Amino acid sequence: RWIKFEEKVEHGGERWSAPHVPALPLHSLFQLRTCLQKGTTLLDLDATSFQEIIDKALSGQPEEAELQPALRERLAALLLLQPQHQPTKSLLQLLAELGRSPCRGKAKGRSEPRTQLSKTPLKEQLRNRFKKKVPPGAEAAHVAVGEVEFLEKPFTAFIRLRRAVSLGSLAEVSLPSRFLFILLGPPKAKAYHEVGRAMATLLTDELFQRVAWQAEHREDLITGIEEFLDELIVLPPGKWDPSTRIPPPSHLPSPRRRTAVDPLDQQPHGNGDTTAAEDRASPGHPRSGEELERTGRLFGGLLRDIRRKAPWYGSDFSDALHPQCLSAVLYIYLATVTNAITFGGMLGDATANMQGVLESFLGTAVAGFFFCLSSGQPLTILSSTGPVLVFERLLFSFSQDHSLDYLEFRLWIGLWVAFFGVVLVATEASHLVRYFTRFTEEGFCALISLIFIYDSLKKMLSLADAFPINWQYRLDNVTSYSCTCNLSSPGRQVRRWGGPKVSMCDSSSLPTLSLQPPATPAALSRTQCLDRGGHLLGTSCQYVPDVTLISFLLFGATSLFCIILKRFRSSRYFPVVVRKLVSDFAVILAILASCAVDAVLGLETPKLLVPSELKPTNPARAWIVFPVGANPWWVCLVSAVPAVLVTILIFMDQQITAVILNRREYKLQKGAGFHLDLLCVSLLMVVTSVFGLPWYVSATVISLAHMESLRKESATSAPGEHPKFLGIREQRLTGLAVFILMGASVFMAPVLKHIPMPVLYGVFLHMGVTALNSIQLMDRVRLLLMPAKHQPDLPYLRHVPLRRVHLFTIIQLLCLALLWVLKSTMAAIIFPVMV
Repeated sequence: RWIKFEEKVEHGGERWSAPHVPALPLHSLFQLRTCLQKGTTLLDLDATSFQEIIDKALSGQPEEAELQPALRERLAALLLLQPQHQPTKSLLQLLAELGRSPCRGKAKGRSEPRTQLSKTPLKEQLRNRFKKKVPPGAEAAHVAVGEVEFLEKPFTAFIRLRRAVSLGSLAEVSLPSRFLFILLGPPKAKAYHEVGRAMATLLTDELFQRVAWQAEHREDLITGIEEFLDELIVLPPGKWDPSTRIPPPSHLPSPRRRTAVDPLDQQPHGNGDTTAAEDRASPGHPRSGEELERTGRLFGGLLRDIRRKAPWYGSDFSDALHPQCLSAVLYIYLATVTNAITFGGMLGDATANMQGVLESFLGTAVAGFFFCLSSGQPLTILSSTGPVLVFERLLFSFSQDHSLDYLEFRLWIGLWVAFFGVVLVATEASHLVRYFTRFTEEGFCALISLIFIYDSLKKMLSLADAFPINWQYRLDNVTSYSCTCNLSSPGRQVRRWGGPKVSMCDSSSLPTLSLQPPATPAALSRTQCLDRGGHLLGTSCQYVPDVTLISFLLFGATSLFCIILKRFRSSRYFPVVVRKLVSDFAVILAILASCAVDAVLGLETPKLLVPSELKPTNPARAWIVFPVGANPWWVCLVSAVPAVLVTILIFMDQQITAVILNRREYKLQKGAGFHLDLLCVSLLMVVTSVFGLPWYVSATVISLAHMESLRKESATSAPGEHPKFLGIREQRLTGLAVFILMGASVFMAPVLKHIPMPVLYGVFLHMGVTALNSIQLMDRVRLLLMPAKHQPDLPYLRHVPLRRVHLFTIIQLLCLALLWVLKSTMAAIIFPVMV
C-alpha cells in the first residue's frame, strides 16, 4: 500500500513493514508505458459500483485485444472476489490473539473459499485504525495485478471515474475511489508485480496526479510518464543493495520547486533547512509585506494595523481553546515570575528599593495584560531588560548626587518618552524596520540568548556563597568537629548543641558535631543562640549540607528533562497522542519532576520567594508619583534630554524583537502590528511612570519561548511522513492568563514557595539554549569546527564559497563580542543603537 511511501506485508510476519522510498526497476516503467499505450483507457467513466466498472472495462477493449465472452465472464468473476487485506492491529489486539487456539497458524494455511465483493463497507473497514493516518479529503486508487492461467495475453485497463465513489469492501479502509489500474496476464516472473508497483508510485506522485486528473487522451498519460522519467535518478546496480529499504527523508521538495528549480538542486538538503533558500529567493527579506509600507499620512500605519487586526480579534480568543495553550501558560508564567524576581531584585539594589520585587510583579502584570489585550502582536511577552536596568542605576545615582527626587524625575522622563513614541507612530518611523538584516537580527538574538545562559549560570554559582561547599571536610576528622554557643565572656561556661556544658578552656572535652535536636531544655539551637545575642564557636559552625551540589543537579536535570521531553514528539515509543501530550507539557513535567526530587530529598534548597503583601518595597514612597512638588520646575524640561536616549533604546529593543517574532518561517497568518505595538509600549510608559513601576519592552527570549510552545503541526501524517509545521497558534488568551497569574502570585505565595530556584534557573538555561539554536549563526559556527567532508549539505553552501561564509561568521562573532563587552560596562544603555 502507498500513501506517501511504500509499505509491504512482511512474509510470515503478519504485519506491515516500515514505510520506505520505493525503489523501482527502470524496465518496469517502460513496461507500464507500453501497457498504457496498448491497453484499455477509460477517462471520466460514469459508474457507481465496481461491477459496473468491470463490465465497461471488459466491453471497452480494443478490437485486436478483445477477449472471448467466456474469458470475460471468468475474468469478471475473478475481479469481483473479495480481496484479502492485512489488518493494522493495535498492541492489545496482538496480545489478545496470543491466547487463542495454538492451531490457528495451521488453520490459516488451508485455503478458504473467497466471498464476493460487498457493495457496502465491511465492519473491519469502518473500524480500521489505519484511517487515522489518511489525510482528510483523500481518495483511494486501486492497483490490481496478478497472474491468471486461463489468459493467453495480458489484459490492461486504466480507469478514471468522473466522480469519486465508494466501491464497497474493495479498499482497506472506506474511502471514495477515482482511479483504478488492472493488469492481469499469463504467468510471467515478477513482471506484473513490478509494473503494479510502478503505477502505484506514479499515482502517489503529486505532479503525475495532476496529469492523471487533467488528462483528456491516452497520450496525456504517456506524456506524464515521460516527464516522470525525465526526473528519474538511476542508482548503479553494483553500488547499492536493492533489498535495502531507503528511509523517508525529513524534507521533500514541493511540486513548485520540482518544476522551477534546476534538476541538480532538486535533492532534499541534508538538514531539511530551506530558510536560507527562501530568504535568497525573496530579496525583500521576510517582512516585505504591506505592514511596513508608508502611507504618507499621519498615523496611517497605525490605522492600517488596526484595520488588519480587528477582524481577527474574536478568533484571538476562540483559537486558544486547545490543551497546548494550557502548557504554554504554565511554562511562560514560571519563566516570567523568575525573570520578574531577578530583575526586581537587581532594581531594588540599584534604586534603594524605590523599585523592588513587588513593583516588578505588579508592573509586569499590568503592562503585560494591557499589551496582550490591545497590541498588534499579542504573542510578545513584555519584561524589563538589561539596558533599562543600567539607565535606572545611572538615573538614581544622578538624582542622589544632585538632590533630586528620583521617582518624580523618572516620571517626567517617562512622559517625554511616551510623547516621542507617539510622534514616531504618527510619522510611521517603524517602516525603518525593513532595513534590519539577518546580521542585525541574529546578533541581537544571540546576545540576549547568551545573557540568559550567562545569568542562569551566574545565579547558580552564587549559591556557593550562601551555601558554601565543604571543601575541608574530612571523614577521618569527624571526632574533632564541634560547634558551641557562647553567651558570655571567654573562659566561662558555654552551651553546646546536643551536649552538656563544658569549659572553653578544656579543649579535650569538646564532643563531636551532633545533628540531633537539643537533648536538654538548656541546649540552644543556632537561631536561638543568635537571637539571644550569642555567637558560635567551633570548627563545624559553618557546616551546611551540600545544598549547592543538589542545586546544580536539579539545575542540570531540569534543563535536560526539558530537552528530552520536548523531543519526545518524534520518539518511536507510545502512540502519537501520548507523544504530543508529553511534548506539549515538556517544561511543566520537567519542573514537576525536579520539584518532586527536591521534596523527597528534603534539603533546604533556595526556594521561590514571592511578596505576600501589597505595599511598596520602600516604605518612604507612595504608590502614585506626583509630577510636581519635590523637584525644581526646570526638571520637566531637562528630562527631555535623557528621554531621547530612552526613546531610541525602547524603539530599537522593541522593533528588533518584533522583527524576529514576525519572520516568515513562523507562518503567521494574522499579520504584524509594528505601529500598534510601539503605541502600546509608549502609552504603558505613562502608566508605569505614574505608579513608579519598572519600564517594559518586548523580551526576545521569553517571547520566542512563548511562540515555540504554541507550534502547530499537522494532526495526521502518512506513514513515514514527518508532521508538517503549520504555524503558530496565534491568540491573546495565553498572554492574558500569564499576566493575570502574575498579579495573583502575591496570593499564591504559600504554593510557589515549594518551587526551588535552581529548577527555574534550569528553565532559563533551556530557553536561552533553544533561542540560540534557532538562529543560523550557530549552524555557521559549527561549520568553523568541521572538516569540509563532514559538513552538512546546507543550501547556502551550494551558492556561496565556504571562505566567504567563514568570513561572514567571524565578523558576526567579533561584533557579538564587542556587544558583550559594551553590555558589561556603563555604556550598556546604548547597546541597542550599536546593534
